[in-house]
Amino acid sequence: PADKESMPASTTTTRFTQDGFDAFLASRDEPAWLTDIRNSSWKHFSSLPMPSRGDEQWARTDIRPLRLEQFSPFLNNKALNNKALEAPQGRLSLGVNLAGQTSSVDGQSAACTIDEKWHKAGVLFGNIDQLVASHGDLFKPHLLARAVNPHYDKFAALHGAFWTGGTLLYVPRNVIIDQPLHTLFALGDGIADLSHTLVVLEEGAEAILLSESLSMPRATTGLHCGAIELLLGPRSRFRYVNLQDWGHGVWHFSHQKALVDRDAHLQWTIGAIGSRLAKVNQDVALVGEGGQAEVNGIMFSEGKQHLCYQTSQHHEAANCRSDLLYKGALQDDSRIEWRGMIKVEPGAQGTDGYQRNDNLILDPGARADSIPGLEIEADDVRCTHGATSGRVDEQQLYYCQAHGLTRKEAIRLIVSGFLQQISDRISVKNVRSALGNAIYRRIRDHE
Repeated sequence: PADKESMPASTTTTRFTQDGFDAFLASRDEPAWLTDIRNSSWKHFSSLPMPSRGDEQWARTDIRPLRLEQFSPFLNNKALNNKALEAPQGRLSLGVNLAGQTSSVDGQSAACTIDEKWHKAGVLFGNIDQLVASHGDLFKPHLLARAVNPHYDKFAALHGAFWTGGTLLYVPRNVIIDQPLHTLFALGDGIADLSHTLVVLEEGAEAILLSESLSMPRATTGLHCGAIELLLGPRSRFRYVNLQDWGHGVWHFSHQKALVDRDAHLQWTIGAIGSRLAKVNQDVALVGEGGQAEVNGIMFSEGKQHLCYQTSQHHEAANCRSDLLYKGALQDDSRIEWRGMIKVEPGAQGTDGYQRNDNLILDPGARADSIPGLEIEADDVRCTHGATSGRVDEQQLYYCQAHGLTRKEAIRLIVSGFLQQISDRISVKNVRSALGNAIYRRIRDHE
């Protein structure tokens, strides 16, 4: 953890204790309804033990080395010092003509821009603290009220109590943003980031959001306990690319949920290549008839990383379609765990649900666990799932090397081809290249 000298002089820190929570609340100038959420979440957090491997969802994920007391959330939101200038540059936005951009360091807003034409159209995009303060009546029905449940588990409750900073995007009815928006989260050493992302698209609205999480230069440890809420109104369309590339000393916990209403379409792509340990719940609920969701995931692990992603495709309405494809590549002694569930409610007739997880193991010490599942309570459905794990084909390696490639170049080519199916689903060319390059650089020689 960072010592006092390494902390920004303009910012006070606290701990996850009752005194710390009281000081945190005292530092906030928020409406009563939001304070009520925080108080309820803190009470729930305080009543729960830390998850253990005796819990089914945590049976393969060991967090015993985690010490929450080592990390400090920021107590207030004073002006950033020069540390903000050291924030790493984002990858997903390079060469992309953006409609707007936000960045934050350690949960504090560092910059925010949006084209004037979108501002005039009623689009709200920027720091969530500021926008909730100025438009509380608009966001009260949505924030931690419809999608993410702050009482789900201990980490969700911690987020509900202490969240600060993050991104809010609101697109009014029938407004179509034809350029991507971009948001960047940067995390310093020994700091806890509890940022929140809230996206609200009204009926007929369309948008693309590129989001990425990076550690500050030379940062060795950190904690991220975040949440993402995507709320799609009827006939809206939303494309979301989320690259998680925290440093390898960061503990990453996140609850993420999308609600897809009538005839709306969601394309959600995640790239998971960072953190020491990641435990992510990613849920999509199809709540309106005719809704569609395409969920894509690329995971690459190395060293002793442990990436655990639990996905849910919840069909609540009739005649909806969900398509989930997660692919993982593992090297060294790393581990990837994927748990997937398609749940179909009794009234969700005409459901078309699909989920698949494929893993490519590059080293003998790596391990992949795939646990797909179906829970179907309707009788007019088509639901399928599948999972595979395998090693690099030596015949493919031989073929590539016979045509002049080194073994490392051959493995890079095979891994790139393995992940290509997901990359091809990303509509922004520069984003496809950035995600591919982020993984390509990590591939080492394998015997």
